[in-house]
Amino acid sequence: MSEEVKSALKFLTFPGKIHLIKTDAELAAVADQLLEAKELGFDTETRPAFKKGESYNVALLQLATETDAFLIRLHFVKNFAVFKTIFENPNVVKSGVAIRDDLKQLQKIFPFTPQHFVELQGLAKARDLKNFGLRGMTEEVLEATISKGPKTTNWEAFELTERQLMYAATDAWIGLKLYQRLKI
Repeated sequence: MSEEVKSALKFLTFPGKIHLIKTDAELAAVADQLLEAKELGFDTETRPAFKKGESYNVALLQLATETDAFLIRLHFVKNFAVFKTIFENPNVVKSGVAIRDDLKQLQKIFPFTPQHFVELQGLAKARDLKNFGLRGMTEEVLEATISKGPKTTNWEAFELTERQLMYAATDAWIGLKLYQRLKI
């Protein structure tokens, strides 16, 4: 795809309601919505490390349906039972890009056995796509583009910016949209 064509692409952002979850009580309030979902877009964000040997735990877990994005600040939540139930449910699709490392990092926070996680890169290969990153697949499959601007911002900041929240919600939602378009 030429740069001229890329610059003409529609810019996608998550169109639904964003739920920022910072407490177990807030998580409990949306648990039923999460547990009822049959397909979820999945992503995580971690504070970037710029020094050798430096690493951080996952700061934000993103799960999205067609209408709602759930952004969970993992440093503030202590009850992971809802996620364990979702992540181990073979009847719920959880789709995203490059999810293997995300799952390993989440398993350091709470134990679970992943069930029915769909790696979109595998679907892209099966469909002979040229792109395997989230943005590239969005451009190739959905003929639109997404922002990658806030990717390397501090996801552990006390307050996340509106731009960070929209970026995080969009990434999870796009994972769902790509799955819906690519599933065989």
